[in-house]
Amino acid sequence: MDEDTGSGDVSLSELQLELMRVLWARGEASTADVAEALRGGRGLAHTTVATLLTRLEKRGLVCSRREGRALLYTPRVSEAEVQRSMVGSLVDRLFAGRASALVSHLLDARRVDAGELAELQALLKQRKETGHD
Repeated sequence: MDEDTGSGDVSLSELQLELMRVLWARGEASTADVAEALRGGRGLAHTTVATLLTRLEKRGLVCSRREGRALLYTPRVSEAEVQRSMVGSLVDRLFAGRASALVSHLLDARRVDAGELAELQALLKQRKETGHD
């Protein structure tokens, strides 16, 4: 995987996504803030959170600044960028680059109610009308 955020190839583990979601929601957070936010779900040790944030920073996905004794972390990539990258990679790897194959799989594998089907139809209609590829 390319570590450069400009490449558009960003892949995160579930745990890394949880950390990033805290940062996306808060805009900026200390290691302690992130650990506290994740306490209910995983109960990660402060040192584990610090290590994960350091690794994300080395990859260029977050940046930090010191405030007193604490490091405050800020996301350098948006949630939409990560979603786009990870879904694009999934489509390429599992569905030979065919978005229609992914949608077909989702419709077969998941319960999709009438409201969601209407949303999908509206999105497809809008996409067709605006000529976006």
